[in-house]
Amino acid sequence: MKTKTFFSLKIITIFSFLFLLSSCTDLDEAVLDEKLGTDATDPAGSLAAAYDRLGDGTFTDHGAVFAMQEYTTDEAILPTRGSDWGDGGKWRDMHEFTWSSSNAIVVGNWDLLTNGITRSLTAIKSSEENSFPEKALFLAEAKALLAYYTYTTLDLYGQAPFRDPLNVDAPIQILKADTQIDQLIKDVEAILPDLADIGSQRTHHGRFTKQAGYAFLATMYLNRAVFKDRYNASSNFNFNEAAVSGTGTDMDRVIYYTSLLIDSGKFSLESDYFKNFARDNDNGSELIFAISQKIDYIRNGSNSFAYVCMERNQRTSAANRGTNASCTTPEFYNSWDNNHDDPRFQQHYQYADGTWFMNDGTDVSVPATDIVPKSSPATPWFHFNRGIQAGPQYGPVLLTSAAFEMVGNRIKVSPLVMEKSTTTKMNFTPTLTFADPTKSVFAQNEINQGARVFKYEFDPEGGNGNSNVDIPLFRLGGMYAMRAEALYRKGSAGLAMDDLNKLRTSRKRESLYANAPGKPLTAALDAVQLYKELGFELYWELQRRPESIRFGKFDLAGTAKAATEPFRRVFPIPQTVIDQKLFKQNEGYN
Repeated sequence: MKTKTFFSLKIITIFSFLFLLSSCTDLDEAVLDEKLGTDATDPAGSLAAAYDRLGDGTFTDHGAVFAMQEYTTDEAILPTRGSDWGDGGKWRDMHEFTWSSSNAIVVGNWDLLTNGITRSLTAIKSSEENSFPEKALFLAEAKALLAYYTYTTLDLYGQAPFRDPLNVDAPIQILKADTQIDQLIKDVEAILPDLADIGSQRTHHGRFTKQAGYAFLATMYLNRAVFKDRYNASSNFNFNEAAVSGTGTDMDRVIYYTSLLIDSGKFSLESDYFKNFARDNDNGSELIFAISQKIDYIRNGSNSFAYVCMERNQRTSAANRGTNASCTTPEFYNSWDNNHDDPRFQQHYQYADGTWFMNDGTDVSVPATDIVPKSSPATPWFHFNRGIQAGPQYGPVLLTSAAFEMVGNRIKVSPLVMEKSTTTKMNFTPTLTFADPTKSVFAQNEINQGARVFKYEFDPEGGNGNSNVDIPLFRLGGMYAMRAEALYRKGSAGLAMDDLNKLRTSRKRESLYANAPGKPLTAALDAVQLYKELGFELYWELQRRPESIRFGKFDLAGTAKAATEPFRRVFPIPQTVIDQKLFKQNEGYN
């Protein structure tokens, strides 16, 4: 919904947004990917539409919430690459901290998130005003989604709108992060009894279950101190303030809720770390709450997180390609020094005949027996390695518009060059050498630079844009990471290291390396190492900005970024919204 429309009371109320497609009557995993009717007589349809906003770009596209949570940190940067990715400077703004209230990413995400609030309020109204067997469950899920969209809006913008969905004459309220965080925690704690246990009442990791509630509460408690004191210049946040409810401090509640999940027996750590981000992760054992993606339905899943790092001449099939946009920074790449044998850093792919894709110049060919699902005629599927990719790159060359270069009945593997600079070898250098160190701009013959993140599997079934990969919002590995941080902040560094070592040693390398487990930490844990460990486990999962603020890293100088003031810890309210005279602009912004 456009911001102007959202705030024009004469045109539309917050709960009356109508969708164009027909409604649906249940919340099976499949229908959560459809845009459904949401009038007040259709509780299932309105709730499905509230879920749909999670995956319709908001948390699945690199230009949406990801851009604000990752491109502003050491984990990700999207430079201007020669003639590509200028786009009015909106991508550079994120990493160079030069965004304004008119930046397209700032404006677009406000629209997406406040539309999520709108859809959730519509779902609440629909459930409240109808009688049906699943009323308590649907109402609890709608309230949980409202809290999730509101929390994310408060995290990014410091303010969020709300209107009582049951009162057509109610005024819009302006919620503030420092005061609303406590109420959000109380609201989610209050609905826990009505949320289903995952797997019961036809629920799955694509719906907001009791377990998703635990994970969400742990997240809110972990970040509560920042919400309450966002502009603290020294980043000396009070993480051990008395909790909103229950006993102990914020960190005690983080430990409590994460332990409920870790000890529940409902989830287990994947020994293959990259299974969490694979095409078949819909049956993964770690996913607590994820965006269910399917290519078969009206709104196909997004391939954005996989597509955005691949170079244009990297092709998983003859029908698709990458886009040569994002990479990671030297700071994040270098944080892995002496840890490249960690199973979460990189993984080689093995074909059914035993061939490994080494990506080191030794490959001659790979089998053409892997076929892109549902392709007609049958199209060979080339698998790139996963994780962080640096150095010269190899793969198939497109011989014609419809076929790879072959060696007999196998796909030939060749050294690759950049599509838009064919004399430039595809050498993903961990270093980034900008002519002006303050501006993330490459000349055309420099567009190869930057180590790439191939964490999410590229799904070739839907071409460049679509995917079956479910996008994790909360997963078990993140619960161990959060508990470790909470334990450390309580002074229990030894117990924190136990959780981090559980993550390290539960992951195993591929059989090329004899399925070797990750190596445990042995030196005493400090804040520097803890911050690295959070990055190792959760990189590219929309967690880095909150982490970097908690650890006092967000304001520091880095690649193509000068040191900045604390007001940049929140984004400005879009100017189009300010013009409606309902919101006041955040501190530090004109």
